[in-house]
Amino acid sequence: MLRRRYPMQPRFPFVPGYDLVGVVSSVGPGVTGVRAGDRVAAMTRTGAWRTHVVVPASGVVPVPATLDPAVAAAVAMNGVTAWQLVHDVARVRPGQTVLVHGAAGGVGTLVVQLAVLAGARVLGTASAGKHDVVRALGAEPIDYRAGSVAAAVRALAPAGVDAVLDHVGGDSLAASYEVLAGGGILVNYGSASTLHDPGHWLRPYFGTIRRFAGWRLARLAGRGRGRRATFYYVKAGPRFSAALTEVFALVERGSLTPRIARRLPLEQAAEAVALLVEGRASGKVVLEAPAA
Repeated sequence: MLRRRYPMQPRFPFVPGYDLVGVVSSVGPGVTGVRAGDRVAAMTRTGAWRTHVVVPASGVVPVPATLDPAVAAAVAMNGVTAWQLVHDVARVRPGQTVLVHGAAGGVGTLVVQLAVLAGARVLGTASAGKHDVVRALGAEPIDYRAGSVAAAVRALAPAGVDAVLDHVGGDSLAASYEVLAGGGILVNYGSASTLHDPGHWLRPYFGTIRRFAGWRLARLAGRGRGRRATFYYVKAGPRFSAALTEVFALVERGSLTPRIARRLPLEQAAEAVALLVEGRASGKVVLEAPAA
């Protein structure tokens, strides 16, 4: 969004903030099921970096009282993204092998854990300095800066992988598709590698659509070995709420642990963004607003 390259973002100036956890201060007339004093999570897409936010009552999800608010915030949007990628889109099953790009990131660390919980073998790309993080989560690290990722994957999984979860986009997609085993699926949920590209933000997606169309035609012609490629993006609604409820339950049980890189006060939002932009964060950076 800082580079004006996020799909359908508002024009500047606007308040950022994709998701939040907070305490309800008041409700509008006719609202049922939500009361003042309830602690809830919501996905706003923008506008969450405030002390007070107005959200639709239908879009809030109760946060268990046992959860630290920062922990709950760390799995709000990221946790739902990871859950839906693993269970709803890739449908990871025991015995499969999964490649996770950005395995040390806020979403990646959760994807790795959920895929491991599902019984999969997980390969995860990350810079060399973050390999201990990836190993601790139960995945086998691959240094994406040390040569061909596809070659490294083939060395670890000669028969290919059953699923690739790719937020990198751009040229990474071709390599991701290349390492799929027969019947495997590539899920693209971002375009991080094109952040510095010139031109309109839509431009990289045209190339992605062409790639996906070519692979689909090959599959229909019987030349794709049953491999598939699809898009994913997180969106609010009943499925978001159901997934977040599942994620909160896993965190409560200790089966899923979000990695919080830093907790910073809201007034240090610029420092928090710098941590992400400069690649100095492994996990989620949480902003904490002052208590009302």
